[in-house]
Amino acid sequence: MDWLDQIKWDDKGLVPVIAQENASGDVLMFAWMNREALQKTAELGRAVYFSRSRSKLWFKGEESGHVQTVHDIRLDCDNDVVLLKVTQQGHEPGIACHTGRHSCFYQRHENGEWKSVDPVLKDPETIYK
Repeated sequence: MDWLDQIKWDDKGLVPVIAQENASGDVLMFAWMNREALQKTAELGRAVYFSRSRSKLWFKGEESGHVQTVHDIRLDCDNDVVLLKVTQQGHEPGIACHTGRHSCFYQRHENGEWKSVDPVLKDPETIYK
């Protein structure tokens, strides 16, 4: 059986993907992949996602230069979530979030509200043209 056939794709042919920084263990982002995106990720050794809003493949870093080099691709016990262990390229420390932060998970619940707890490392206006 093809390794891609072992994945439980949703009704739109997608699987959720978590990108985790290889060195620190930080969870950087959540995205989606279709079959082609996961195949290309495995072939190229860099993260390729599927943009649901644009209905097309999204090569992480294609606009920002913040490429994710993939070290490991893992599948969870239910075969319905993929974990990528990556090195975030393009800025030190790596920027994974379109807000210019290291991680997309920069908001923490405190006393009934969401607080931004991680700094903007680079102004998004200077990242995206």
